[in-house]
Amino acid sequence: MRLFEIILLVSLVVCAVSVAFTKGLLTSIVIFMSYSLIMCVIWVLLQSPDLAITEAAVGAGVTSILFFVTLKKIRAIRREDQDEQAKG
Repeated sequence: MRLFEIILLVSLVVCAVSVAFTKGLLTSIVIFMSYSLIMCVIWVLLQSPDLAITEAAVGAGVTSILFFVTLKKIRAIRREDQDEQAKG
């Protein structure tokens, strides 16, 4: 069990550092989702299921969906700008 906890903590640190240094926005969002899921498992191991459910719902669920929608809107805006520049 101790080895599993160490693996979780190391992967949590790796996710935290890699999300800061990743260039791609989509990749950063996926790493953030994995960070939230790892935190969810850690909360379960700490015997705090209410925080685990909240972390899974808000961290990996709602926040990630909002990030995906925002990324889609940003790329849609950039495409519209490129189309207008090509016409103009």
